[in-house]
Amino acid sequence: MQADTSNTPVLEVRGLTKSFGAVQALSGADLVCPRGEVTALVGDNGAGKSTLIRCITGVHPFDEGEIHFNGEPIRLASPTEARARGIETVYQDLALIEDLTVWQNMFLNREIKRGFGPFRLLDRRRMIADSQTRLKRLLVNMPPVRARVRRLSGGQRQSIAIGRAASWGSTLVIMDEPTAALGVRERESVEQLIGRLRSDNIAQLIISHDLEQVMRVADTVWIMRRGATIAHWRVADVSRERIVAAITGADGGDARASAANDRATVVE
Repeated sequence: MQADTSNTPVLEVRGLTKSFGAVQALSGADLVCPRGEVTALVGDNGAGKSTLIRCITGVHPFDEGEIHFNGEPIRLASPTEARARGIETVYQDLALIEDLTVWQNMFLNREIKRGFGPFRLLDRRRMIADSQTRLKRLLVNMPPVRARVRRLSGGQRQSIAIGRAASWGSTLVIMDEPTAALGVRERESVEQLIGRLRSDNIAQLIISHDLEQVMRVADTVWIMRRGATIAHWRVADVSRERIVAAITGADGGDARASAANDRATVVE
């Protein structure tokens, strides 16, 4: 009989540390991403957000601490292992090839072939149809899957990158500044996509400097400062001003003390 994992967080990070020589990049980072929720990770530049994400996704090995995925302790050795587990990351550069079409980007490194033995060919028809089906379910204003990426707007590119990540049976989608440099209408389109992924019960982790967006789309916000997680709140229970005070240290350490008291019950 399989254990019920419906209430188990998709991702749980406990006390992660990471040093690069004499530089302590992480000094006790915690994080929880519940299933079907949007979790925001915020902090000033150099707070440790990017290092934490790279440790989660197998880019960097962490020194101490634990990472649990669907309740199972893991230590990933590469982003390929992360993808195999259902962890997809959308970076700011989107990792889209501009001279390829939408469907070719969808199946990049996942190409479908037909035939036998050494005579296998790319099944273009199937990949085009599959791309259409996958993206139509997620995107309201879907660009033609035969269009080259270089002809798409910034919002369309971002939506394609997120849609690609979410369409591969992902359990957790990590997004780094998902709407940076987008216009108002394009940002709204991406935020609607984030809402649809939540409805599909996909856990999402968003790294963002846009606190207004965090207040709009996130369920929980986690604050990092100097390599450590110093606070976390349900967005409905916290003000933007209190988040800013925690990020900058203007709270006088109250957030860090609160986080220390909560550390033993971080799953809650």
